[in-house]
Amino acid sequence: MQSSTARRLALAFLLSGMIYFAAGCKKKVAAPPPAPAPAPVAAQPTVTLNASPSSIQSGGTVTLTWSSTNATDLDLQPGIGKVAPQGKTSTTVTDSTTYTITATGPGGSTTATASVSVAAAQAPEPQAIQPGIADLFSQNIKDAYYDFNKADVRADARDALTKDAEFLRSYPQVRVTIEGYCDERGSTEYNLGLGERRAQAAKNYLISLGISADRIDTVSWGKERPFCSEHTEACWQQNRRGHFVMAH
Repeated sequence: MQSSTARRLALAFLLSGMIYFAAGCKKKVAAPPPAPAPAPVAAQPTVTLNASPSSIQSGGTVTLTWSSTNATDLDLQPGIGKVAPQGKTSTTVTDSTTYTITATGPGGSTTATASVSVAAAQAPEPQAIQPGIADLFSQNIKDAYYDFNKADVRADARDALTKDAEFLRSYPQVRVTIEGYCDERGSTEYNLGLGERRAQAAKNYLISLGISADRIDTVSWGKERPFCSEHTEACWQQNRRGHFVMAH
């Protein structure tokens, strides 16, 4: 009985020793190192661009101003190229243009724009064409008309000759020839004389209004070279006149 108990105690002691020995021989595992902190994210670049003035006439000068953050490279187009992170420059603009600046850095790239409008060139005001002296003469000088078989300066002829005198006073360099005309009735010889009397009557009236006689010549065409060829009173009246021609 005692022998059996001793054997059990010995066996328990042996097992305990084996467990202790196994535990003492087990290798300790080291704790894993802490994970490294994530690298900081690079900031996104920012950039601004301003054009002053924003509207000009062709050939005017514009000032471009810009600033940026977090950028290592800036490019301003068209026509400027690489620029500093902040600055300004002046440029001549002939056509409407949109300027673009591109800012690049570790965090990426971004752009900004500024537009300049060029006003369309205004057409010059058309200059009024000044009429030449010949045009003024034709616009202002009026013929004197006569009654049948007469060379008297009638009322309407006096009005016309008065205006003619005003023009001639305004343009003293102008000389005139007064051509006497008649209608088709009567002989050629008679009408040549009547035409001369009519031209001379108009000349004398201008002289009475202060126009120098040496500025006025006369000639008679009688019934030759008619202004109207119909056989009516209205047509004949057109042919009974003192006609003014600017002398050269």
